[in-house]
Amino acid sequence: MAAKKVIPIELQPVDAAGMVSLYEKTPKVYSRSVAGWFARWRWAMVWLTQAVFYGTPWLQWNGRQAVLFDLSERRFYVLGLVLHPQDFIYLAALLILAALLLFFVTAIAGRMWCGYACPQTVYTEIFMWVERHTEGDRQARMRLDAAPWSVNKLMRKAAKQGGWIAIALLTGLSFVGYFTPIRGLSAGLWLWALSPWEWFWILFYAFATYGNAGFMREQVCKTMCPYARFQSALIDMDSLVIAYDAARGEARGGRARRADPKALGLGDCIDCTLCVQVCPTGIDIRNGLQNECIACAACIDVCDQVMEKMDYPKGLIRYSSGHGMAQQLTRPQMLQRVGRPRVWIYGALLLLVGAAFAGSLSMRKGFSVDVMKDRSTLAREVERGAIENVYRLQVMNGREQPQRFSASVQGLPGLQVVTDPEISVEATGIGSLILRLHLGAEAAQDLRGQTLPIHFHVQTEVDGRTVYTDEKSTFYVPR
Repeated sequence: MAAKKVIPIELQPVDAAGMVSLYEKTPKVYSRSVAGWFARWRWAMVWLTQAVFYGTPWLQWNGRQAVLFDLSERRFYVLGLVLHPQDFIYLAALLILAALLLFFVTAIAGRMWCGYACPQTVYTEIFMWVERHTEGDRQARMRLDAAPWSVNKLMRKAAKQGGWIAIALLTGLSFVGYFTPIRGLSAGLWLWALSPWEWFWILFYAFATYGNAGFMREQVCKTMCPYARFQSALIDMDSLVIAYDAARGEARGGRARRADPKALGLGDCIDCTLCVQVCPTGIDIRNGLQNECIACAACIDVCDQVMEKMDYPKGLIRYSSGHGMAQQLTRPQMLQRVGRPRVWIYGALLLLVGAAFAGSLSMRKGFSVDVMKDRSTLAREVERGAIENVYRLQVMNGREQPQRFSASVQGLPGLQVVTDPEISVEATGIGSLILRLHLGAEAAQDLRGQTLPIHFHVQTEVDGRTVYTDEKSTFYVPR
């Protein structure tokens, strides 16, 4: 009798609770340090972005913080601009501009933003710098993590955590400093006199920085960032990406430095895997473009160094495009293909929205007026049969100097303002002007039961010139 064929069953690992694990633990990425042209550019962007982020709250303008989003007073200061909640349209325009700029840059140069200026990339680079200076480079960190706990390991880990926490707290303090004057915030922190909400938000953003840049790192780019998911809809075969020249590099294999790769049937790739070791997201660029690639170009720097040592031409891994690699195009030839429909569309939209945004800012009057009609009494008959309507004009002064405003009404013959039509509003303040409008009995006789359009003309003097605005409303004549 023939023996039955037995298929072995491999048991899955079981945790302490007796549950079968169906998920593989994500391996930790130990990225290796690298030096080179692109690494210097990344650090230049780190210095630039952090100088702007940490330094901007300390800038002063007209005796106040230059950039301050004062939520309690509902005023937003950006250099010489003073914005109120009604000006949130500018925030929407800025978000649209940022999105269009991202689309435009991605269509031309791929994920250049991710590799050089994204906060996740920037703070991960800073935290990794602290890690390398306390625990060592890639191999040293791997040995340290695998070693049993000792005084040396404890001290190195504590030094790393202390550096991370200090940077995270400074980041949280600086971020909250955009919403609460940072000079008072820093003094309150030194004296432990901050409000509970200030403590909460400083610690919240510090914890977010600490967790994202210290522990989650590449997982944010791989699984949390939506940009990695829709970038494929923004790029095409002429977009600039980091690419491995498979035609030149394959077949891979080790060889002596002076050996002839062609005689051995090999390409230029010596399969050293350094391009994988330096990658902050742990991918192998030789497997083709992947959504985890953040275009940091660390693999280009290290591969060029290897090619230089082997006396091979640089550029085995380089910035190129799909068509550039397939057709072996030169850099001028790839630049000629930049002007394609999607780039022109994104560029035109960017210019259009940018021009509208700049034009709207340049034409801001420095104040705004809201007209509210008295709803308790739409209209009433007063002395000598005249019809009265009451309005409240809310005047918001967007300038940092007190302003005097005067109001008048137009649009209906015989309509008169019977209260003081002028009001003084303090700097960046809001004033309320009550206006009573009278329409004479003779003029109102033929307008009984009608709601008539009118508009208020409000003006002020700014730097020797008259600035005004008109707001529409209605005047009601009862039957």
